Amino acid sequence: MDDIREAVREKYAKTAIRLTADAGCCDSSCCGGNDAACGPIGEADYPSDELAQLGLTLGASLGCGNPTALAQLRPGETVLDLGSGAGLDVLLSARRVSPGGHAYGVDMTDEMLSLANENKAKAGVDNVTFLKGTIEAVPLPEASVDVIISNCVINLAADKQAVLAEAFRLLKPAGRLAVADMVEVEPLPPSVKARMDAWAGCVAGTIPVDEYSAMLRQAGFTQVDLEITQQYGPGEAGLPEGTGKIASAYIRAVKPIATAVEQHA
Repeated sequence: MDDIREAVREKYAKTAIRLTADAGCCDSSCCGGNDAACGPIGEADYPSDELAQLGLTLGASLGCGNPTALAQLRPGETVLDLGSGAGLDVLLSARRVSPGGHAYGVDMTDEMLSLANENKAKAGVDNVTFLKGTIEAVPLPEASVDVIISNCVINLAADKQAVLAEAFRLLKPAGRLAVADMVEVEPLPPSVKARMDAWAGCVAGTIPVDEYSAMLRQAGFTQVDLEITQQYGPGEAGLPEGTGKIASAYIRAVKPIATAVEQHA
């Protein structure tokens, strides 16, 4: 697990440095840096006027969709982005939960946190806090968040069950999970699953849809819904030539108001 985390941290530290230097869009996306258009997967999901209001571009996104739209954020809510990267989704969320709400982002990479705070200053958004931490151990209290979002990050974690358990801990009763992530739709070769660069590239860490849904339910979530948005075969979206398919997906779930134990107490 430590090897996987270090491979991911190293890739995104380098990515943050390139983004800071305006080195172009290639590899600026976790999942889309190798496609023909050299743009992030999920680019069409971000309204251009929202980006213009923040003074940012899709170079500030490293994702595979737009979880801020999926989450249906409301004024006054507290939202947390797991693996917030350069901060685009946090900044968009902050605007949507204003007035009275707050947006947090957590990331383990110093270079990304620095870039996110630069983007925060550029956007002029105040109701935002970027925290250093891992998505398995977020430095926030239990039941302190209304909504958790994430954009192409949970697949990068070696222990996804720990990530989902942490998300459940952080959410208030009736809190919502709304993430964009990559999933496996046809088995990938063991040689690919073992490669550190394929882990960091949002390929090797993908899991099947049924397994993802089962993990969410095991963590305690209900109303689990997983929607495939686009599939990619060999040679696409960073997937090596050979066999197997991956896909971008929108994933929703809810923390119940009361647990089964509480309901029968």
